[in-house]
Amino acid sequence: MMRQVAFLALIVLVLCPIYDAHGHALFNSAESTIGNNRVQIATDPEFPSAGQKAKILMHVTDLELNDVKEFVVGIRIFYDDVQVDGIPPQTVDGGYWSFDYTFGEPGNHVFRVDLYGDDGKVITHTFNMSTQSPFGYIFIYVIASGAIGAAIIFGYIYLPKRLKR
Repeated sequence: MMRQVAFLALIVLVLCPIYDAHGHALFNSAESTIGNNRVQIATDPEFPSAGQKAKILMHVTDLELNDVKEFVVGIRIFYDDVQVDGIPPQTVDGGYWSFDYTFGEPGNHVFRVDLYGDDGKVITHTFNMSTQSPFGYIFIYVIASGAIGAAIIFGYIYLPKRLKR
């Protein structure tokens, strides 16, 4: 009976095409539209740890969501309202730009992305980027210990019944 159900499920999956697919939206990402540009920024990994290298991903488009061919960008990075780092203005070809960055402290960092227009105007997009702290690992340990505790309880309840058979 189980083989028939499994075979029927396999046939249904093969015969039913999937028309719609969506990419995974990054959790530690944001976007901003000011003036004629839309800027998206994200981190890879999604939750970077302080002291470890992360990749900062940036995408710049116009209002019709077409990639900007070339743009000049500079970034100022703040932590606790104090500028801790910066990337001087540079020209980027194409709408995508990525660079490696190491966050010094856990917590919230503010990225002020300055886009320089052809007319000399600077438009600043502000983004909050979070890093993981050691406190975040406590939740992983709590969940793991809860799962181990549940396994011990189930084993204590059901294992004697199986051994009696």
